Parts: sequence; structure tokens; C-alpha cells
Amino acid sequence: MPNVERNGIRIHYTQRGKGIPLILLMGLGADGSLWELHAAEYEKHYRCIRIDNRGAGGSDKPAGPYTTEQMAQDTLAVMDQLGIAKAHIAGISMGSAIAQHVALESPERVFSLSLHCSWMACDTYTRRIFETFRSAYDVLPIEEFQRLLQLFIFTPQYHEDHLDDLLLRQQAAAAAKGQMPVHAFQAQCDACLAHDTMGRLREIQVPVLLTVGDRDIFTPLSLTQLIQQEIPHAELAVFRGSGHTHHWDQLEEFNRLTTAFLMKQREA
Repeated sequence: MPNVERNGIRIHYTQRGKGIPLILLMGLGADGSLWELHAAEYEKHYRCIRIDNRGAGGSDKPAGPYTTEQMAQDTLAVMDQLGIAKAHIAGISMGSAIAQHVALESPERVFSLSLHCSWMACDTYTRRIFETFRSAYDVLPIEEFQRLLQLFIFTPQYHEDHLDDLLLRQQAAAAAKGQMPVHAFQAQCDACLAHDTMGRLREIQVPVLLTVGDRDIFTPLSLTQLIQQEIPHAELAVFRGSGHTHHWDQLEEFNRLTTAFLMKQREA
């Protein structure tokens, strides 16, 4: 298994495709495999490196708390191991928080930054969501926790139209081997709660793409708009009628738009 060791912690990653490197960072409680429907498109043009953040997937699951800064250093360690001097960096949700720190700490190693359903610092509402998830993961059966999660990340309309899909996701989560330990999930929640780049993102000079669903109640549109105020040159794409999972709800459009953004940097 491809792993990188940093300070005694193994970080797992997978690679596919050829070309300019594209680092893919997933969100809370998820591993890099959840990029599958996007990587299948990106790999036609890019060398895709999907990283399992510490605590998730094939990476080690040390005691917490974790921080988004720490996970950014894990990401850079993977780049070092693979001899990648510079890459496009894309992150979804918690992955976007990690990506912010990669760009802030090592701007010379970033071609572009794609931040999907992101935030600079939790507002009161989003903080309460992370705190609820943190507590619920410890007390609910995994299938019931998935139901709770789905209520926050999928829109009411998606529930109406795709209940079969949501039920299958619940069942798959319950049947999955190697479920994320409670301490690791809670440590990732701690990283999300502590994430704070307020007043710093204006330092970012590389091209930036922001995407968000206008029905997102987890990391609402207003949080992405605050990021755009900090990075005026950032492009903003709002996915109408979608929530936190806009990258799946409108997969074809998301892949088209994000690939076009990446390809545009080649021409610049």
C-alpha cells in the first residue's frame, strides 16, 4: 500500500492518471475514495493523488486532537515523497480547510486552489453542527448516524427524489469493514471546529475556484461569500438547488466546471 510516514504517522494515498499533479482532499469522516466520480474525469488530464486524511481510510488513526494545519503538513509530506514540487490543490469541505493551509504555508507549491463548500472559521450555527456530529458519532449506531448526516448534507428535494439511494448509503455504511474509530472522527471534528484562517486568505495569489450549493445548510453560501471577499480574484460558482453535496447532486456540471477551471490554468 502506498504510504508516507510523517512524525511516525502513516498517510495513505492512491494515484491515477498522468500529467500535472492534482491533489484531492476529502471531507470529514471520509477517505480519498469518495473522489472516485470526479477522479474518473480528472485522470484524463491530470495525475490525481487522492489522500486519506489522518484518521480516515488507510491512514493511521492517532489520538487527537487533529488540526487542519497538521493535515496540510501531511499533504505536503505526500508531495515530498512523490517528488511533486508543485500541484493543483482541490478540497471538499474539511478538505478545503486543509487546502487553505497548504496554500498559506507553501504558496510556491500550489498552481491553483479549488475550495468546495468551504469556510474560514465556523459561525455559531456550523459550530453547533460539528459539535452535534462529534457527540452523535459516539452514541448512535453507524446506520443511524448516516441518516443524521444525510439530513444535513442532502437537500429535502434529494430525499424526495432519491430515497432509495440514501437508504443504500446507510446500509453500506453499516456493512462497511474498518469503520472509522470514534476517537479519530472526533479528532477530525476538532480540526474543523478549530479551523480559522480569518484575515489570512487575502495572502493567496494563485487562481482560486469556489463552489457551493445555495441550499447548503452545513457550510452555507454565506461562508463561501466571506471567502470571496477575502480573495477578490476568486471565481465563485453557486449550484442552484443543491446542498453540501452539490459535487454529487450535479456531478456532470461540477466535473465540467472544475475541469475547465484547471485547464484554464494551463493556458495562462
